[in-house]
Amino acid sequence: MEPVKVVSGTAVPLDRSDVDTDQIIPSDWLKKVERTGFAKGLFAEWRDDRDFVLNRPEHAGATILVAGPNFGTGSSREHAVWALTDYGFTAVISPRFGDIFANNCTKAGLIPVKVEPKVGRALLDAVAADPTLEITVDVERLVVSAPAAGIEGSFPLDPHTQHRLLEGLDDIGLTLVHESAVAAHEATRARWMPSVAS
Repeated sequence: MEPVKVVSGTAVPLDRSDVDTDQIIPSDWLKKVERTGFAKGLFAEWRDDRDFVLNRPEHAGATILVAGPNFGTGSSREHAVWALTDYGFTAVISPRFGDIFANNCTKAGLIPVKVEPKVGRALLDAVAADPTLEITVDVERLVVSAPAAGIEGSFPLDPHTQHRLLEGLDDIGLTLVHESAVAAHEATRARWMPSVAS
């Protein structure tokens, strides 16, 4: 996972509440175990509608998704996060997230930016009015802002999760931080004990 300190970009305004993981990536897309190839399945059932926000040319290349409240509820499928990152999103902004979805985001380097409802509403309206509006998510300061629209708000991340994002540490990376200690321990183990050949 790459370190994530500050991300900036234009946004897609998904003005819908209670978007669950089955709507983010329908179940017929869950046949793969790799983390790639899911972009086409992102909001697949809604993308049949030409006027769906992801189909609009003015939002092409956007890297931030601004959603309504209660985003990512439902099943615990990691594929929902993989679809968002494979599409190119680096952050999702919402007043409320499904707990498991938010946890899956941080393990994949996607920033779940939980904002106050009034900040979420202001960002949705501002992006809908101006698709070129740039939004900045600062993981070090825990601040989201859209300076051109005069919008700024804070968002919470526990210190451990913030550290993981800033350092680019997924679950494997957290273990590799202790690689020298693991090697030292292995060097002192009795030869008759089980080991993994390298």
